[in-house]
Amino acid sequence: MATANLGFEEKLWSMADKLRGSMDAAEYKHVVLGLLFLKYVSDAFEEKYEALKNEPYADPEDRDEYVAANIFWVPKDARWSHIKNNAKKPEIGQIIDQAMIDIEKENGSLKGVLPKDYARPALDKTRLGEVIDLFSFKVGDEDSRSKDVLGRVYEYFLSKFASAEGKNGGEFYTPNSVVRLLVEMIEPYKGRVYDPCCGSGGMFVQSEKFVEEHQGKLGDIAVYGQESNPTTWKLCKMNLAIRGIDSNLGEHHADTFHNDLHKNLKADYILANPPFNISDWGGERLTEDARWSYGIPPAGNANYAWIQHMVNKLAPSGVAGFVLANGSMSTSTTAELEIRRKLVNADLVDCIVTLPGQLFYSTQIPVCLWFMAKNKAPRGLRDRREEILFIDARKMGQMVDRTHREMTSDDIKKIADTYHAWRGQAEAGAYEDVKGFCKAAKLTEVQEHEYILTPGRYVGIEDVEEDGEPFEDKMTRLTSELAEQFAKSRHLEDEIRKRLGGIGFEF
Repeated sequence: MATANLGFEEKLWSMADKLRGSMDAAEYKHVVLGLLFLKYVSDAFEEKYEALKNEPYADPEDRDEYVAANIFWVPKDARWSHIKNNAKKPEIGQIIDQAMIDIEKENGSLKGVLPKDYARPALDKTRLGEVIDLFSFKVGDEDSRSKDVLGRVYEYFLSKFASAEGKNGGEFYTPNSVVRLLVEMIEPYKGRVYDPCCGSGGMFVQSEKFVEEHQGKLGDIAVYGQESNPTTWKLCKMNLAIRGIDSNLGEHHADTFHNDLHKNLKADYILANPPFNISDWGGERLTEDARWSYGIPPAGNANYAWIQHMVNKLAPSGVAGFVLANGSMSTSTTAELEIRRKLVNADLVDCIVTLPGQLFYSTQIPVCLWFMAKNKAPRGLRDRREEILFIDARKMGQMVDRTHREMTSDDIKKIADTYHAWRGQAEAGAYEDVKGFCKAAKLTEVQEHEYILTPGRYVGIEDVEEDGEPFEDKMTRLTSELAEQFAKSRHLEDEIRKRLGGIGFEF
């Protein structure tokens, strides 16, 4: 579903955005998302509290009851009812800050995560009270758990803040349709899922959704992530907590290249959207790094460092799917071309997909998806060894506003089904090359193309249906139309000359 079509979340965002006033979106983001998180932990606590009240011999104020149910313990003065009752008081900022401090004190996993600057003078307390009133909504019917509703709202707000902040905001958020495509293609049913630059955690949320939609259960996957930006790391911790997803994001934020928090991890699935074309990643200090099995990546661009880091983290049968700038498919700098040549010859490159433009909030750079597989031995109907699948999806997607495009559910299904058919998965049917869309190319063909991995080189141009108009007739019609356009052009040119002459600018 395109985010443009959401109802409840969109209305809530519109109202919350009106309350923002002149506050910068980047600043307001932490005010709003912190309150949403507070509402979530309080709702989950209250739900359990009411259940315990109706149980004989149970004490609703016994902290252990909540810890056993994997629910955050919320002290009395941090509960939403207390926050709401004090929303109109001038000291509401201090009350919220204290609530955040108390929740962190009682729940070790949230230590250092929650925002605690609601008391600052620059934050309009009247507007803050209005946002609290806005978020004091009742969750719908019994089928709508507060976790699901608030999780959706949190995710929607993340996307809207990314859009509002533009280039800077997009760094913490990968568009939902791109994440869904990655997840649908690599199908992380069970095992270890890793994201070395996890942003606000969208890859993990979507992976858990995928598992649940395919009759799996929360916990079938183990989540490992790392994030270098401290505020984004906190957003991710809150996002995953709202979803009830247990995760290992390390004890703190850290740079993946220079302080790998998961040194011994071998992941079954890797999903990532690394920052594009980073030039100041400190590569000159890592020339002896053990991760560079296929060559030392250039110090001026981190793209091939990310690729090799992810290949290094894959389990023997692991699969990685990640987003990179289009330049990564064809760059001819000596170091990158040599690394790409070795990756292709080692039969690690599984599939390359080029995406349409305008999908990202943070950049207009055209992007592609890379899929790497450690073990391409046949387990289905096809043997895909020494073969790479190329998919050209540049014409897909639909505009959801003037500047942003989204992949539709049909687009995602078509691309994922094509990949699964090529991999030999019986339920996806037989694979066939489709001119202009997909091509399974042998490594020898890729070698002949000097290891350039741009799908357009391989898929060709789609066949255009003949319209039945005879060639002579068509040329007569087209030249007649062209003559008409030329006549209009001359008329306009004469008119412009006349107007310029009238104001003393003859030429």
